Amino acid sequence: QVQLVESGGGLVQAGGSLRLSCAASGRTFRGYSMGWFRQAPGKEREFVATISWSDGSTYYADSVKGRFTISRDNAKNTVSLQMNSLKPEDTAVYYCAAAKTWLATGLYEYDYWGQGTQVTVSS
Repeated sequence: QVQLVESGGGLVQAGGSLRLSCAASGRTFRGYSMGWFRQAPGKEREFVATISWSDGSTYYADSVKGRFTISRDNAKNTVSLQMNSLKPEDTAVYYCAAAKTWLATGLYEYDYWGQGTQVTVSS
């Protein structure tokens, strides 16, 4: 059974940092891009960041560029999202996902999803 399990969410003050992690199990994600999405209450799920398998290329949503950093450890089947300079508008449930498409940014390009981890940024 394929599983993506996120961890590292929590409550932080504006300007603070959090590091999210996603552990994949049940299969290898060799060749898959790994991505992070988020969904705030009453809003649609939106793309945050993605990283390729092959060369570690990355792509970010404009709203997080320069503040968030995505990374992966292919040997350990994990992907992380370092979030700095957090803002209240970053409050959301954050989801880890895997896609066969290189540097996928579209929701429906992703085949596997985690259950999500809550990130709350207080002002």
